Amino acid sequence: MTTTVFLVVLFAAGLHAVWNALVKSGEDKFLGMAAIVLGQGIPGLLLAPLLPLPAAESWPYIGASIFLHIGYQLFLLYSYRIGDLTQVYPLARGSAPLLVTLFSVLVLGVHFDGVQLFAVALIVAGIASLGLVRSGAGQKNGTATLLALMTGAFIASYSIIDGSGARLAGTALGFYCWAAMGNLIVYFIFMGLTKPETLAQLPKVGKKLTVIGGGASFAAYALVVWAFTQAPIALVTALRETSIVFALLIGVFVLREPLNLLKVASTMATLCGAALLRFAR
Repeated sequence: MTTTVFLVVLFAAGLHAVWNALVKSGEDKFLGMAAIVLGQGIPGLLLAPLLPLPAAESWPYIGASIFLHIGYQLFLLYSYRIGDLTQVYPLARGSAPLLVTLFSVLVLGVHFDGVQLFAVALIVAGIASLGLVRSGAGQKNGTATLLALMTGAFIASYSIIDGSGARLAGTALGFYCWAAMGNLIVYFIFMGLTKPETLAQLPKVGKKLTVIGGGASFAAYALVVWAFTQAPIALVTALRETSIVFALLIGVFVLREPLNLLKVASTMATLCGAALLRFAR
């Protein structure tokens, strides 16, 4: 991985944590996510006509990407409605490398060495301990943990699909622009059917989040998709998980969420495990 790719992915990780914090901090999570999706889709609509059309081989990947991102957004949204940013975000981001590893072992028959297995153990330890984080009422937030883990499954899936699809497309930005447009259409159809009152509020109260949060989200993932075509997908995915650290800092210092040694240790274990898992080759 070149220095340029390394720095680009780190910057994308910071942007990713920012828009997650903006959604989490808002009172209406459905409105917040709608604003993010709109902010992603508008640049896609504007840029797609100016870019080469993605190769035909990549279109099934674009379709799969759209629905995987919808699943990711909905599960993340429900996770944030009941859990802290510093609980949900590390679980969702940190569990993705673990799920990819399990898929590789059980389905693809990939063999991992001792260092890689140690990395998996670190991730499992981080996830297990984060599951013990208690809510403000003093209760274990098991539902938030489950939803965050399911979010991680979508993250693992769309990372593989998007990385493979962008390489086939011949234009990383073009691939993501079309996927972002499709995401916008499907998500807004869903919202129109389930929460039309939320969509009606978007032009009035969601402008700032659309521009700032949606813009950050589009830029973050466009950079990641580009990086997928410049370096191994596994390495890019691992480096992107440094967003866990950014999220922890935002959650504690901006959102004023409680900080304890368990959150710090769990986040660090998950992050270190993800890095070891991807870089131990």
